[in-house]
Amino acid sequence: MSILVTGGAGYIGSHTCVELLNAGHEIVVVDNFSNSKPESLKRITELTKKEYKFYEVDLLDKKALETVFCENQIEAVIHFAGLKAVGESVEIPLHYYYNNITGTLILCEVMKKYDVKKMVFSSSATVYGFPKHVPITEDFPLAATNPYGRTKLMIEEILKDLHSSDNNWGIALLRYFNPIGAHESGRIGEDPNGIPNNLMPYINQVAIGKLDKLNVFGSDYDTHDGTGVRDYIHVVDLAKGHLKALEKIISTTGIDAFNLGTGVGYSVLDVIKNFEHVTSQRIAYSFTHRRSGDIDKCYADTTKAMKELGWKATKNLEDMCRDSWRWQRSNPKGYEEETFK
Repeated sequence: MSILVTGGAGYIGSHTCVELLNAGHEIVVVDNFSNSKPESLKRITELTKKEYKFYEVDLLDKKALETVFCENQIEAVIHFAGLKAVGESVEIPLHYYYNNITGTLILCEVMKKYDVKKMVFSSSATVYGFPKHVPITEDFPLAATNPYGRTKLMIEEILKDLHSSDNNWGIALLRYFNPIGAHESGRIGEDPNGIPNNLMPYINQVAIGKLDKLNVFGSDYDTHDGTGVRDYIHVVDLAKGHLKALEKIISTTGIDAFNLGTGVGYSVLDVIKNFEHVTSQRIAYSFTHRRSGDIDKCYADTTKAMKELGWKATKNLEDMCRDSWRWQRSNPKGYEEETFK
């Protein structure tokens, strides 16, 4: 029996594939490379010394997806595939709704047809919208503030309705906070297309000389230094959370949501200072206007994941910065260029 990983060539997907293979699982990966590179798949094999099956498939292609299920004994699905840039989702909302929601609907239809009723879904802390206070628990009101976040929220609702219609489903909704870092080998990491949307890849590209400086959006937030505070989690800790969620859904039925974060909030300036400290690289930055929709503070209460999944983040901000820089330094052009030592 195999675990199907949709979007397995992506940033979080590739790290999760490594953890799954190292834990002894057989996996099947599907990806359409819309925001990932084939090279990451080669490096998964390099790191684990294990082979696995890969299909270049778009979830919108139902016939191709059915082939994957027909040719493999799938036990459960970890569903990462989806468009994920907040700013882009505001510019092209219909594309985000169609891709993320329709792709998930087709996946669920095919899973149902082949009697595969176990899923770990890649959700997001964006489903909490503007939380009234922190830390955020899973029972907070849900109200996303952008099309990307709304696709995650809508898919959560779809999966809840699916379980209500058939309580044989076992589904975990994993609400990520802010994944950063890279595999400690420096062989796989975050390789965004174009100008990065997220803080750490932007810092990395300033450090490597691809970008001149970092724009810090806002300096007047109600935080200890005026910059926005977020819960940054190491991508390897996050990947391990998927294995714990997988264990739970395979052995039980039901649907439940879990926050995956560290429970600690760091400001933008905290991240910059930590990065400079562990890498000895100076990061030039300047303050600019706030972005609409950004909030002062956002960090998780992770008690539920600890109690019910037996999972807790173990890596700190210095680990995240050190591993991010090792990845960037070894791969100055991301996956496009073979690494040098």
